[in-house]
Amino acid sequence: MKIIWTFTLLMIPGVVSSMSVTGYSGGGVMITCKYDKRYTDNKKYFCKGQWSQCTDQIKTDIKDKWFDAGRFSLYDDTSSSVFTVTIRDLREDDSDTYYCGVDKYGIDSSTEVNLKVLTGQQIGTVRGYSGGNVLINYKYEMKNTNPVIEVCKTADQCFTVINTNRRAEWKHDRRFSVYNDRSAGLLLLFIRDLNENDSGEYKIIVKVSEDYSFFSEFNLDIKKEDCCVKSISLSASAGGSVNISCKYPQSHIHDVKFLCWRSGADLCAKETSVKESRRWRDEGKIRLYDDREQQLLTGSISHVTEEDSEYWCGVQSDQGHKIFITRVLINVTEATSPSSPPPSSSSSFSSSSVSSVESPQQRMCIK
Repeated sequence: MKIIWTFTLLMIPGVVSSMSVTGYSGGGVMITCKYDKRYTDNKKYFCKGQWSQCTDQIKTDIKDKWFDAGRFSLYDDTSSSVFTVTIRDLREDDSDTYYCGVDKYGIDSSTEVNLKVLTGQQIGTVRGYSGGNVLINYKYEMKNTNPVIEVCKTADQCFTVINTNRRAEWKHDRRFSVYNDRSAGLLLLFIRDLNENDSGEYKIIVKVSEDYSFFSEFNLDIKKEDCCVKSISLSASAGGSVNISCKYPQSHIHDVKFLCWRSGADLCAKETSVKESRRWRDEGKIRLYDDREQQLLTGSISHVTEEDSEYWCGVQSDQGHKIFITRVLINVTEATSPSSPPPSSSSSFSSSSVSSVESPQQRMCIK
């Protein structure tokens, strides 16, 4: 079959090579096409359809500068004798045969590009809050490849992750961390200590080969709430319990609420979540209750140990993105001896009264 395919290519005048490209609906692809240095001054183009009836999607003689035509862009890098074609806002009906070529006298030189657009769920807009963190999910199907991944805010502000054949692990660069689980086809992007300057357009680029990359663009919207407490500090005796109360923004009323336990660098080593309003959720030593009318997540942690020093309250979007809103720090002290009177703050937590777990120091105001 391979011999037949090679023979077919040779029968198309000017076609010197071919490549297969995969993209995802709503996202984009970047395709790199090589050419002979003799044709540096010639026009470059990218057309759609069979060679005999190929329709130009973009064509230009502009050099070393991006040229745009609708969803298509072309950059002719004369120093490297390659030009790059970018297609944005991919649709499934973009799946077809394309050619990137050099316009010259006689038969044009071209490369055949077989583009396949799969159904994808794009990231869209992710909201976060100043002082908090976000964890963004990006799903793809390149499970057996070992790509290079870039996360960029602008062209000159990129964080590059070079994967190895070792097991998946977090890669860190200042406030950014990336975890690429190739077996699950899932990329996790974590951004900590958010501030308003983090707002803007971002791009996740997955470089599959020297020939092409696919990417997803998303908007990060960071809000600053001057009235709100970003963290709370609590105290508890070892072996005892502690009550937690976290406000959340009205825009997240219908989202899943969670409480994450931090262990070392892992901000969410263990998670307990609640999906319904005014129903208790018990999991291990954690109890959670979501009162949507009050926009209040409350709960308790029992059998407290020194390892319970930090938790995070947050919300999870329909796409699985996690928004970490409030940091909860717990100072765990030695258990009180039996001869000592019980501390006044050790009142029990009742599931019949949510307001009893909330103190003025624990209330927050995030809208």
